[in-house]
Amino acid sequence: MSRRNEAQTIERSGFHIKVPKSWWEFDIRPASRDDTIRQLVNERVRRRPELAEYRDVFSSFLRKAARDAWQSGALYCGCMAESFGGAAPVTASVTVSVIGAQTDDGEILPTDPQLIAQQISPRKAKREGDAWREVTTVEIPQVGPVARTHGVEDITVPGDERTVRAVLMQTFIPVPEQQGTVALVSGSSQVLDLADSFFDMFDAITSTFRFV
Repeated sequence: MSRRNEAQTIERSGFHIKVPKSWWEFDIRPASRDDTIRQLVNERVRRRPELAEYRDVFSSFLRKAARDAWQSGALYCGCMAESFGGAAPVTASVTVSVIGAQTDDGEILPTDPQLIAQQISPRKAKREGDAWREVTTVEIPQVGPVARTHGVEDITVPGDERTVRAVLMQTFIPVPEQQGTVALVSGSSQVLDLADSFFDMFDAITSTFRFV
């Protein structure tokens, strides 16, 4: 395995998760993220000059990912932004958030994976190219059963009324001893042609999630 494909462990208060070493991680706070992203892109281009023509593409994608992650309350945001063999850049992101599961009336919802899965509606594509969603439960080693959705969905842009179509996998992991609270691991990419590959990658990353 090359160094670019090796994993690095990301630690935050209460959890850790592993992502490829080639992924970008940066401060998502509004006051500092633009400078951090600029420095990261400059350093990556110095090490890999062939990426210079995509400098603006990478910077724009990373800024948007950081903004969306901040607005959604994410505790971690990691991004893939790579170009392979001169092709257009391939981009994706994974975020981890801790969210409360409550009704509009403030009632705490159960975080049992089966019950979470029952509360999320699957969606079938009526014709080729339509959005779709599957809802399942899966097992994460040392964590246990969790609810998951995956599909090609129209996602509302945080702070905006627009939607974008993206490959999306969301895994809802109950937080131990915190009723009504889940860790939400979301993987997304707008490169729809690589949906199956991204599902495999998001599944592999999410399977490394552990509470600490």
